[in-house]
Amino acid sequence: QVLLVFAEEDDQSNGFRWACDKAGFRCNVARTPQSALECFLDKHHDIIIIDHRHSRYFDAEALCRSIRTTKASENTVIICVVQRHTDREESSILPLITAGFTRRYVENSSRMACYNELIQLEFGQVQAQFKLRACNSLFTALEKSQEAIEITSEDHVIQYVNPAFETMMGYQIGELIEKELTEVPINEKKADFLDTINSCIKIGKEWQGMYYAKKKNGDSIQQNVKILPVIGQGGKIRHYVSISRLCNDNNKVEKTCECIQAESQTDTQTCRHKDMRKGSLDVRSTTSRGSDGSSQRRRSSMARVHSMTIEAPITKVINIINAAQESSPMPVAEALDRALEILRTTELYSPQLGTKDEDPHTSDLVGGLMTDGLRRLSGNEYILSAKQTHQVAGSLSSPISLNDIPPRITQAMENEEQWDFDIFELEAATHKRPLVYLGLKIFARFGICEFLNCSESTLRSWLQVIEANYHSSNSYHNSTHSADVLHATAYFLSKERVKQTLDPIDEVAALIAATVHDVDHPGRTNSFLCNAGSELAILYNDTAVLESHHAALAFQLTTRDGKCNIFKNMERNEYRTLRQVIIDMVLATEMTKHFEHVNKFVNSINKPLAALEENGNNGDGESIKTVLRSPENRILIKRMLIKCADISNPCRPREQCIEWAGRISEEYFAQTDEERRQGLPVVMPVFDRNTCSIPKSQLSFIDYFIIDMFDAWDAFADLPNLMEHLNNNIKYWKGLDGRNLRVLRPPP
Repeated sequence: QVLLVFAEEDDQSNGFRWACDKAGFRCNVARTPQSALECFLDKHHDIIIIDHRHSRYFDAEALCRSIRTTKASENTVIICVVQRHTDREESSILPLITAGFTRRYVENSSRMACYNELIQLEFGQVQAQFKLRACNSLFTALEKSQEAIEITSEDHVIQYVNPAFETMMGYQIGELIEKELTEVPINEKKADFLDTINSCIKIGKEWQGMYYAKKKNGDSIQQNVKILPVIGQGGKIRHYVSISRLCNDNNKVEKTCECIQAESQTDTQTCRHKDMRKGSLDVRSTTSRGSDGSSQRRRSSMARVHSMTIEAPITKVINIINAAQESSPMPVAEALDRALEILRTTELYSPQLGTKDEDPHTSDLVGGLMTDGLRRLSGNEYILSAKQTHQVAGSLSSPISLNDIPPRITQAMENEEQWDFDIFELEAATHKRPLVYLGLKIFARFGICEFLNCSESTLRSWLQVIEANYHSSNSYHNSTHSADVLHATAYFLSKERVKQTLDPIDEVAALIAATVHDVDHPGRTNSFLCNAGSELAILYNDTAVLESHHAALAFQLTTRDGKCNIFKNMERNEYRTLRQVIIDMVLATEMTKHFEHVNKFVNSINKPLAALEENGNNGDGESIKTVLRSPENRILIKRMLIKCADISNPCRPREQCIEWAGRISEEYFAQTDEERRQGLPVVMPVFDRNTCSIPKSQLSFIDYFIIDMFDAWDAFADLPNLMEHLNNNIKYWKGLDGRNLRVLRPPP
């Protein structure tokens, strides 16, 4: 039966009426949403075709939603007729799917086009819906059956049990659905017996015999069981059917238990709830369980695990989506299926390059910054830091006093509280030792010595030790970069929204983390160290190699000598808290988790704050405080703060941005040179000093890493001056690239 919902008779509606007559379908026509709903509830049509071309008559999507709220529409196919537009871009079908439409039909009043559409629907969606209606009848029979029935997937995940099974085994259905079959039949013949079962069912043969099953209360019951494999999609075993009879001591049959596993409409989703051991359950793995007390204890433990309610948050999300699928129209269920596929991946926050993968600059940057490199099993080794001698307090010259800073350096730091502060002027004035001087001034402004209960001389010694362990030979990752990140961190900490969020200990941790975040950096990426088989890569298992080293060495340098131990007077618990925050912030600078940190910040902070503002709660201090001050969100804010400080170069004034671009490019050029000399994999081939376009590399980095992150950070901390610099710098690099220039500056 077909229901046509058209406000007015026209060629399109007449085309479908003719098609219904030719196909032998019974047809009704409704002119208004109300009459359409009444007619459907009376006739229960298989297909509904709704005119969506003229919104002035009625809201087609609202009508579809109204129909979908009725129980009768569960197996109904609803088609949306839309206008044909040849002069504009194709629109998305998602709003129609969300409203409950099965598919759309672009207007075509040709009678044969209408007829072909109906025939395709009949042999496609309509026929599939008929099968689903039959499934409902089968499940009704199973629910009323006196036999105990269990449905599981080929991965031994329970999909269904009926009331008779619950009564027999003592479980509730909620304790079993989507749980693994951990209790394998036990029989006195043990290994040989279980091996026989396994060898039969795994090759598609049925097995019948006796075994002992364990009820929820721990009691064992003897059953006469038949296990039947069911062949499904791809000609493979998709389910097993177990038919069991409960026996008394004399082996007389008292009751029948049927465990039926059938190909069902939920197969595609439930078969993905894999056994943690993967693959088919090998019953031989349980043959060591005997009748001794130890075996009984293990089986009892497994029974408790069987009904555990502890779930990871992602598991709860997946379960909620699975539950929603059961009552959703097929298109929605299929869309949720795709969402589940995404949720079950491990790289939830790593975007796919899409069309950008055609750009070698982007590909190389992502490959170099967000992977741990290709594993190389050659004899080449890049020795770094494990046996290297680090500068300690005793080997350095006596520190100067904050009051004895030379006038040129004082003048260079006059505007250090402003974003446009020139770190390169300070670098020149201090002979490439800006970290000690800038650190002394910023730490004094934030009262760090008072918080740590340490003297200014201890702080000076500490800053000197840290700066001495930055490599001045690096073009980029040197103490000037550290001082630049420290300056950006201090600037962000002064913003009102950040001050509302963080505690004093957070501010102290942020400034210390910024100071040490790249200490002893070798001027090479993590990928290079892993490929070279460096001692650091081996020490840290090729995972966050440099970031782990920076954090660990910072604490080693600090605590090995009382002269520079800024933590020595702290209370133990407060020190542990501070140390934990510093380590977390340093590790957050590792780029492999860049998108995870940014997306969590957007979803947990930006969006809730925006929702409060949209709902008129901008002045509701308590609601905002709840978002800002939760421990989890404070962690995300601190991570985002140091990440933005670490790669803020594109948001600096143009001359500083250009200088930083030249320095990082030179460091990458040097790495490529060394990789070729040593015969190592070239991590970023595009950074060849003879062919690389610096404007293109900067634009790729900005586009892929910077824009989204600073949009989110600006929305939180209000940074209009940074965003203006960013836009100007993008225009600058685009201008050079548009002229096919590969250098930092245009020719005179």
